[in-house]
Amino acid sequence: MSNFINGLLRLRRGPWEMLATIIIAVGVFMLMQPFVIWAFTYSFITTLVGTVMFIIVSHFPE
Repeated sequence: MSNFINGLLRLRRGPWEMLATIIIAVGVFMLMQPFVIWAFTYSFITTLVGTVMFIIVSHFPE
């Protein structure tokens, strides 16, 4: 856990890509669930933010 936070603070690619992937997965889950309308409403923007974030952080140093 300490390495993950340290990697985030030092702008390393691995932890940021993992965080972006989690955001994308949450967005897809929000899109597929039929119960909470606000989650469905914000699912596209959540997935989009995760995707753009993944594209940006893929240029961070290893």
